[in-house]
Amino acid sequence: MNFDFADQAPKLMMLLWGLVAFAVVVGGLLVLLDAVPAFFARRREAQLVAASVSGAPLPRRTKPREGLFALFFLLPTVLLLLIGLVVPAIRTTLLSFMDSSSQNWVGLDNYRWMFAEDAIVRVLLNTLVWVTLVPLVATAMGLLYAVLVDKARLESLAKSLIFMPMAISFVGASIIWRFVYAYRGEDQEQIGLLNQIVVSLGGEPRQWLLDSPLNTLLLIVIMVWIQAGFAMVVLSAAIKAIPSDIIEAARLDGVNPWQMFRQITLPSIRPALIVVVVTISIATLKVFDIVRTATNGNYDTSVIANEMYNQAFRYGENGQGSALAVFLFVLVVPIVIFQIRNLRQQRREG
Repeated sequence: MNFDFADQAPKLMMLLWGLVAFAVVVGGLLVLLDAVPAFFARRREAQLVAASVSGAPLPRRTKPREGLFALFFLLPTVLLLLIGLVVPAIRTTLLSFMDSSSQNWVGLDNYRWMFAEDAIVRVLLNTLVWVTLVPLVATAMGLLYAVLVDKARLESLAKSLIFMPMAISFVGASIIWRFVYAYRGEDQEQIGLLNQIVVSLGGEPRQWLLDSPLNTLLLIVIMVWIQAGFAMVVLSAAIKAIPSDIIEAARLDGVNPWQMFRQITLPSIRPALIVVVVTISIATLKVFDIVRTATNGNYDTSVIANEMYNQAFRYGENGQGSALAVFLFVLVVPIVIFQIRNLRQQRREG
């Protein structure tokens, strides 16, 4: 396939202008972040020198100026949040009450469709299975890894290997596991690891990603494989932060390893456990890449994020896609609120 620069010139120019705009905006912000504080520092220093020479009282900083100074630095972030988050969220919410052409108001019809259509109900149930199993299993495996490798030989190497899947993109991880689940006919040599194990044990190869609900569980394995490393790193750091005097006192009391884990380790790392579960739960609710890459949402494996994409961009149903997006947002909000309250409680206790 030949690439014609003449035909692609408009797109290349758009890309070039985008890069120039990005460089100007980012470069300008970096210059301001460097120049503005330096300017005020020099001005303050000059005022202090002049006051010391003249014997006049030292000038005090006024709070209004400090407020304007803080607003100056917060303004770019606020504008980006408005443009990239608040405005799209409001627009999506409005679109969820309109038809597929985004021209006529249909009220709550899109939300009724969401709970009346059997295929979409299946999507919601799949999402519920994901958000129930992935945080619990990934956190449990991460905790197990953290306990097993704590103060073990080659601890750093073991942690690096366990954390490595986290460095792989969801798409890359899905491709790897598609090879694990790969299927060939019974008269052919199996290239999929799982089918090869089954055949070596005397069984028959299966098309694992076609059988529901087993295929959903196999996709969940991919997410757990990725997130377990993250859970291990956070929980391992929390375990190492447990005061040594508490551990020594428990050992002097004659507690066994299980009692040590249940009565000392778990209560001590409870805040870290909550952070891990909440973080993985939010990531699981938004899962898209794994389903899209492994099955394309077919064979009853679709989840909310994938179906939202299908409805809005494949089928042209803007209203229904927006309704799914709003519903996903509603599911994430309570988790975020819970995490904020938990962090505030930890600060008060600290």
